[in-house]
Amino acid sequence: MRIVADENMPLVEEFFGEYGEITRLSGREMCADQLRDADILLVRSVTPVNAELLEGSRVRFVGTATIGFDHIDRDYLDQHGIGFASAPGSNAESVVDWVLSSLLLLDEQDGRVFTERVVGVVGAGNVGGRLLSRLRALGVTCLVCDPPRAEAEGEEGFVELDELLERADVVSLHTPLVSEGRHATFHLLNEQRIEALRSDQVLISAGRGDCVDSEALKARLQRDPGLRTVIDVWENEPAIDEALYRLATIATPHVAGYSLEGKMLGSEMLYQAVSRFYGLPARRSLGQMMPENWLKRIALSGRAPPMEALRLCARSCYDVRRDALLMERYRRHYGMAEGFDLMRKEYPLRREYSSLRVELKRSAGAVREMLEHAGFSIRDKRRK
Repeated sequence: MRIVADENMPLVEEFFGEYGEITRLSGREMCADQLRDADILLVRSVTPVNAELLEGSRVRFVGTATIGFDHIDRDYLDQHGIGFASAPGSNAESVVDWVLSSLLLLDEQDGRVFTERVVGVVGAGNVGGRLLSRLRALGVTCLVCDPPRAEAEGEEGFVELDELLERADVVSLHTPLVSEGRHATFHLLNEQRIEALRSDQVLISAGRGDCVDSEALKARLQRDPGLRTVIDVWENEPAIDEALYRLATIATPHVAGYSLEGKMLGSEMLYQAVSRFYGLPARRSLGQMMPENWLKRIALSGRAPPMEALRLCARSCYDVRRDALLMERYRRHYGMAEGFDLMRKEYPLRREYSSLRVELKRSAGAVREMLEHAGFSIRDKRRK
């Protein structure tokens, strides 16, 4: 078999090498001519997979190593008997780490503590659900808006979007992109809702760029810089609106889910799906390939203030400032569109909170609880 894969997808050779010949291509530049004799296509979020790309090819299976699949024409695949798989939940923990790091940075900027804010989570799926779990474990008051889930599970525990926007101090968007229908999310935050946001609120966008009306948000921020925005996903990637980028409080180039664990898990999930589709043995596993963390452990005193301990561990593992500064450097050197994609391609190694082992005494109750709820791996400190 011939396997065509996005050049930025990790472990393709390690997982799929025994299945056939592998060709790596730029996900943004893939074209039909390159897929004529391909049997399997493995992509990430930047490749629209549709009739234009696949017509005339012999592709029988398409996999996307992402949670969302709005870039995939599922109807076309079904009509032509082409197998499909995505990687739901693969990078969800990575996105939650990104959100928590952003909240901690905002705390430093304004002297508040995010655990005392009301956080409204829009979309309670793979990412939003995990974010809610961690925030609630940390004692954060949360509001949840997810109309499809509210219909399926009952209205209790959910609020309408406009109520959430009115009551929350932080609004965090984690919805898939749905273009039409009763639960469409395209420009879910439209001009009217963006204008309704308070100047003291924080808007976090880490779902899909098209869920926010960029022009309306830019116009609001130009008039009212008090509204702070944390943006990872953008309309018209990679040629995003540079004026909006400059107005954002924290800006990153669609890398919230770019942890090593998230990317490797996505590849493993597609490997398992391909194995099932073709009835082939799955001999490889992620546990065999995950490298040792550079920072093996960190030892803390139980006397450390819990929030300071959280800041220290979070920065040691992942600090969103690195990505924001790196994005600006790439923009200056290469321009916005080229720099956006090049940073994603050359993204430095990043590990998830769960990879960091924090050593504490059993008596370190409050610190231990804070770090454990934030997602870190806690181990008992050995006695000397």
